[in-house]
Amino acid sequence: MSSQNPGTAGLRRRFAEEARAERPDLALLCLLLGAEAGETEPGSATDPYGIDAAQIELDRLAGLLPYGVRGAREWAAALAELLGVRCGFSGTPGDYQRLESSLLQQVLRRRRGLPILLSVVWTEVARRAGAPVYGVALPGHFVVGFGDPGERVLADPFAGGAPLSGEDAELLVARTTGRPLEASMLVPAGPLETVLRILNNVRAWAATRPERTDVALWALELSLLLPSHPARLRLERAELLVRRGEYLRGAAEMEEYAEVVDAVEPTAAQAVRHRARAARAMLN
Repeated sequence: MSSQNPGTAGLRRRFAEEARAERPDLALLCLLLGAEAGETEPGSATDPYGIDAAQIELDRLAGLLPYGVRGAREWAAALAELLGVRCGFSGTPGDYQRLESSLLQQVLRRRRGLPILLSVVWTEVARRAGAPVYGVALPGHFVVGFGDPGERVLADPFAGGAPLSGEDAELLVARTTGRPLEASMLVPAGPLETVLRILNNVRAWAATRPERTDVALWALELSLLLPSHPARLRLERAELLVRRGEYLRGAAEMEEYAEVVDAVEPTAAQAVRHRARAARAMLN
């Protein structure tokens, strides 16, 4: 990993511990991710990254939901009324161009964000109130589900909590991927799957901004702290280090990656070793 100041090291340690907990806390993982981005609460010495304040806000919003709500449709309607109408949480195409749209602290402050972060707000508020809620990782557009599969109700927080019929979901998937909706796409998304997808969004944001390799690097490093992650992320991190001018570290990590994949992909491993030699040569 890259050199870290004590504050960053502590955040990373908390993130890794929570990711390996028996029941990872999605909100806390998202807030630690936001803290990594350096989002601070001005004037707060005890809560410099706004983590406690954001948890309190989620609790406050949950307390605004009506008592006695029953059934998936009623819960979906109650969340849409509170978060979508009264509080104004929703998204616009412009939100895809902003890093803060992927940071839970900032989404709670701005009430704007990407579909997946707005879905985190919906699920975390609803969960605190006892609703049967879960995230649904549709390809290209995260939504929320209420109830069990037999009475599932889908809602789109990016559209203010608008209900999604089965046909709506099919059209959404078809527009994004050109593929039909499959039952596997409606399976509840786990906390770690959700966090990895958020980090992928951060990396995609940074990929179009060559001057923000710092963001790409911390997103990769948090991804690598998750118990399960694509092996190719290690190679991506090594390549990023080389692009940042850290040739020796990048080359060393390329060689480590080549050792791991050599048994299953010897040709690919050889190509990576060649790139490692090229990186070392850049020091001459």
